[in-house]
Amino acid sequence: QVQLVESGGGLMQPGGSLRLSCAASGRTFSSYAMGWFRQAPGKEREFVAGISRSATLKVYADSVRGRFTISRDNTKNEMYLQMNTLKPEDTAIYYCAAGWGALVDVLVQSNAYHYWGQGTQVTVSS
Repeated sequence: QVQLVESGGGLMQPGGSLRLSCAASGRTFSSYAMGWFRQAPGKEREFVAGISRSATLKVYADSVRGRFTISRDNTKNEMYLQMNTLKPEDTAIYYCAAGWGALVDVLVQSNAYHYWGQGTQVTVSS
C-alpha cells in the first residue's frame, strides 16, 4: 500500500506558474504508474497527466499539453507537476494517484488507479 500527499497548491494570477508535489510513502514507489487528476466545482474529475514507472513515457490532456510538465524522482518517492501559463480554467482541486502498471504503462483512466491523495487546491484568478 502507498500513501500520497500533495502540496504546492495556492492562488496564482493568470499567466503565472505553480509546481505541485506528490510525496509517496513506502519503498515501492517505482512500482507504480503515477498520474495527476483535477476536479473543478460542479465537474467530474478529469485526467491531467500521467507518467510511467520509469518516467520514459508521459501523456497529457489536450487542455494542458505544452503548459504542464509531469515528472518523478524515484529516489525521493516524489512526483511533480510544473504548471506554467496558468489559466482561470485550471482552477480545481488537484489529486495525485498511483496505480499498478507495466514498466512503460501510462494510466489515463481514473479507475485504473488504486491509491489517491487528498488533493491540493489550485486557484487561478486576478
